[in-house]
Amino acid sequence: MAALIVPVRTKQQWRDFHHLPSRIYAGDPNWVPPLLLERALHFTPKHNPFFQHATAEFFLAYIGDEPVGRITAQIDRLHLERYQDSCGHFGFIEAIDDAQVFAALVAAAEDWLRGQGMERVIGPVSFSLWDQPGLLVEGFDTPPYVMMGHHLPYYQKHIAQLGYRKAEDLIAYRYGPDADTGKFEKLRARALRNPDVKLRNIHMDKARFRGEVEMLLDIINDAWSDNWGYVPMTKAEIDDLAGILRLLLRPGDVVIAEYHGEPVAFTAIFPNLNEAIRDFKGRLFPFNWIKLLWRMKVRGLKTARMPMMGVRKALQASSLGAGLAVAVIFAVREFNFSNGVVDSELSWILERNTGVHHVIKMVGAEPYKTYRLYEKVLGSEADR
Repeated sequence: MAALIVPVRTKQQWRDFHHLPSRIYAGDPNWVPPLLLERALHFTPKHNPFFQHATAEFFLAYIGDEPVGRITAQIDRLHLERYQDSCGHFGFIEAIDDAQVFAALVAAAEDWLRGQGMERVIGPVSFSLWDQPGLLVEGFDTPPYVMMGHHLPYYQKHIAQLGYRKAEDLIAYRYGPDADTGKFEKLRARALRNPDVKLRNIHMDKARFRGEVEMLLDIINDAWSDNWGYVPMTKAEIDDLAGILRLLLRPGDVVIAEYHGEPVAFTAIFPNLNEAIRDFKGRLFPFNWIKLLWRMKVRGLKTARMPMMGVRKALQASSLGAGLAVAVIFAVREFNFSNGVVDSELSWILERNTGVHHVIKMVGAEPYKTYRLYEKVLGSEADR
């Protein structure tokens, strides 16, 4: 029986949309069920500032009455303004191992994007590069870290068969306490001997924290401005992120390097929320919220993810810039490993970003997962 593709409209369809992954990954010991409440808010325009500059459509695939797949199609106006490339995105793709189901889902997303005037599509992007970009193509044997995706091996085969080719690979690195740090000690020591260099932690008090987050993102906007696909956050997205980070972070989780009194580099590490919620089955209530608070604030988590690191562009080609990068990475590493963390992930890094790969390998991290973004030129429906 062929799959029926429908746009998500009813309460039951939204329930099917959010609960479908639990069925797809039922036999996968490395899948971490996301919190259903958080996902519902993430898909609601009034709660997610992404929708202030983007539009999206949501599709489900049914065989009979049974949901067997899902996908989103979205258009980010900020991306279009920045790149002028008539490119939309698909994301949140999940489906059973059936080529026809994948084909029907992707066709629905492509048709919607084509109807909105798009000429090209990239995916999966869920919803943006700030969220969970890419399809896992290597590294299926370990659970994903917070804000990173997890997929089954057959996904890449079905997507590639639909005419999609690799656009970019995103690399995740494992960074454990046994990493060889000897390669960067001289570089780090030389940077810190400079009397104009100072390392400090982020200020967590309410009056200053919002300004601190703005400063970090100003460094990111400068450092990442030439990166493939990069779109800066809006003020509303910064406010949203600041609220989340103030709940999650400790001062030692963010280290800032100042040069001549000006912030020029930083890195941040997040507690791996996936470790804390892995056995919740997506439920926060009635009692899992108590477990979550206890695990994060009392017991402490054993894993963490470093999602952000930046050095201002003016210093990127210098030995001082490289020294500051390894210095801030080492500082958050030492803080976390001295406070009970036993393993961490540095992610993600564009495959083409050779300079950052060099720094990360210098501090002893090893690549262990690859996420792929695919692209396709959208022809007419008759070309399918």
